[in-house]
Amino acid sequence: MDEAIIDLNNLCFRWKKSGNILLDIPKFQLKQNEHVFLQGPSGCGKSTLLSLVGGILISESGSLKVLGQEIWDLSRSGRDAFRVDHIGFIFQLFNLLPYLSMEENVMLPLSFSSIRSNRAGKTKLDRLNEAQRLIKSLGLEEEQADKRPVIELSVGQQQRVAAARALIGNPELIIADEPTSSLDTELRHSFLDLLFEECKKSGSTLLFVSHDSTLSDNFKTKASMDELNIKYK
Repeated sequence: MDEAIIDLNNLCFRWKKSGNILLDIPKFQLKQNEHVFLQGPSGCGKSTLLSLVGGILISESGSLKVLGQEIWDLSRSGRDAFRVDHIGFIFQLFNLLPYLSMEENVMLPLSFSSIRSNRAGKTKLDRLNEAQRLIKSLGLEEEQADKRPVIELSVGQQQRVAAARALIGNPELIIADEPTSSLDTELRHSFLDLLFEECKKSGSTLLFVSHDSTLSDNFKTKASMDELNIKYK
């Protein structure tokens, strides 16, 4: 039986100020090496669920294990360390450091995680070569991998840099939060193909979240927030 990368049970979350329950999820599992498409309209709690999985937010009740670790048993600093060691995030707005180069942005997680740094390469040159490989494999031309700040790149190029940053060091889990929302249809599908290929190479499990149902045909496994979150039933 495949190991559960995410194992969530009876999770309940509400924003303290409003007092209203936003998430009430009896069960959700993500198995090792799965690529799962999680769909739901804007405002349904998709990003909140991802923040809970990443240990950024804490629920008021329930169990959430990532790689067998009960996330809420960790201290805040422990959750931060766990996240950078084991989870690669691709954010909707990319969250790149605008005045760093592509290579510098891609290699940034390695400065905070010895685990991912060692996986990326034994020496600084090895790690640089891995960053350059990811940049090239995700569709950026070699001549673009220079010292220009990423703020000078197109939206599509910045998105690929964000993906390479998430993938470097082979984190066990990749979480992609609406990463294609700024791209046209052709770029969306080509990006997905590249992302799948790199996840397969690294053995990373992928949780891909989007409100765009047209992307779901690219995934064998699909889930819906309407079905997971019984608050809406």
